[in-house]
Amino acid sequence: MAADLLELKFRLYDGTDIGPNMYALTTTISSLKESILSQWPKEKEYKPKTVNDLKLINAGKILENSKTLAESRVLAGEIPGGVVTMHVVVRPPTSDKGIEKHTSDKAKQSKCLCTIL
Repeated sequence: MAADLLELKFRLYDGTDIGPNMYALTTTISSLKESILSQWPKEKEYKPKTVNDLKLINAGKILENSKTLAESRVLAGEIPGGVVTMHVVVRPPTSDKGIEKHTSDKAKQSKCLCTIL
């Protein structure tokens, strides 16, 4: 049954980790994100509000919420008894619409002064 379990830890943006903990290969990525939210360190300045505020990256791939660990091809066999580290990317808090409008207005103002010969 140990082959049906995977030991994972989650590396946060500042280099701290959540875990390691054991998860079944049938665990969905969405369930992993819920687990991360429940274990999120209280001392962190920003806490994601929902699973949609998180992205999990393993081996350079963003994992899809609806897939399981097995479907996502998270491989532990390469390192017998090893812990798989996944990187957690947090969507930054939404900014004020006024700031977004200001930056988009700036982009509209810049014009190319190239001359085609």
